Amino acid sequence: MKREAIKKLEEWRKSPRRKPLLLLGARQVGKTWLAREFGKEQY
Repeated sequence: MKREAIKKLEEWRKSPRRKPLLLLGARQVGKTWLAREFGKEQY
């Protein structure tokens, strides 16, 4: 399932002046899933 958030993370990764990544949000909205999925695809 490709999410809009993954696209934003890909843009963050390609940015030459990126800052540390913080995933903020309410409980049980998929922050951990998003981080793991992004890690599997990009790293």
